[in-house]
Amino acid sequence: MDEKLKPLTIRLPVKELEILKRYCEDRARTQTDVLREFIRSLEKEIDS
Repeated sequence: MDEKLKPLTIRLPVKELEILKRYCEDRARTQTDVLREFIRSLEKEIDS
């Protein structure tokens, strides 16, 4: 699956950004990785 990657910019309240950062640090994952996984989970939810 060779998809072209496009940038995505989002604005978050400071508290939500800190939650994301802490989650990523605790699991040694990047923010991009975590957000991609979440978006993929949305597709599964839509298809069910």
